[in-house]
Amino acid sequence: NANIRESMNEGDNKSPETVEGIIEEALPNITFRVKISIKEERIILAHLSGKMRLHRIKVVPGDKVLIELNDYDLNRGRIIRRL
Repeated sequence: NANIRESMNEGDNKSPETVEGIIEEALPNITFRVKISIKEERIILAHLSGKMRLHRIKVVPGDKVLIELNDYDLNRGRIIRRL
């Protein structure tokens, strides 16, 4: 059982990539279109993180935000901070 636990924890040390972006458009259900520029400019879909919802931090178009990109789909992310 210890070997199974160790193998499960090995993949957990990978942290998601964080990037800065600018809110372009507000969509329903606390989802936003965000313009990011890592290598080239592109627009992704991002939703508000749970802590930001809990503390009722408002985000409007034009705001700079910090986003965690999804490991599986690089066109989606989570807004974790307003800058």
